[in-house]
Amino acid sequence: MNLYIPNFLTFSRILIIPLIVVMFYIDGIIAQWVACTLFAIAAITDFLDGYFARQHSSISNLGRFLDPIADKLLVSSILFMLVAFDRISQISIFPALVILLREIIVSGLREYLAELQINMPVSRLAKWKTGIQMVAIPTLLVGEATPTWLPAQIIGEFLLWNAAILTIITGWGYMRASLKYMR
Repeated sequence: MNLYIPNFLTFSRILIIPLIVVMFYIDGIIAQWVACTLFAIAAITDFLDGYFARQHSSISNLGRFLDPIADKLLVSSILFMLVAFDRISQISIFPALVILLREIIVSGLREYLAELQINMPVSRLAKWKTGIQMVAIPTLLVGEATPTWLPAQIIGEFLLWNAAILTIITGWGYMRASLKYMR
């Protein structure tokens, strides 16, 4: 196993983003399902690149740098598009904003701590937050294109709120852990 597979998977996640964005400009149920499927593929590549890198001890500097950027680009761009196209309710813009702000803050903290050569590992709760996000977003992407008996929009927004709650908890944990290095 070499470094190319995890890095390829990370790059593919970035390349999927414009394809999902294009689906917002195409009317119809098929475009919503395609966007959902593409996002699901991207979420799977996120899992697989980490899995392959750990299983085969092939963690590269490029992967360590690019993987969190790919994750943040994917989540933030699609949340932005969901808001821009009124695909989430007005009240659910708040959890989307919380998720985006936390991602920016934690990225800044990680960058600052990296300069001090301090590693801030991802917590188990943060992994749960990511998992819930990765289910909420494709659910919102497909939205009202589901059968009437399946309230995907309500489920997606409920999951988004849960992800936002975990986002606040984990963001505070990262902030608290890093404060001792900032003093």
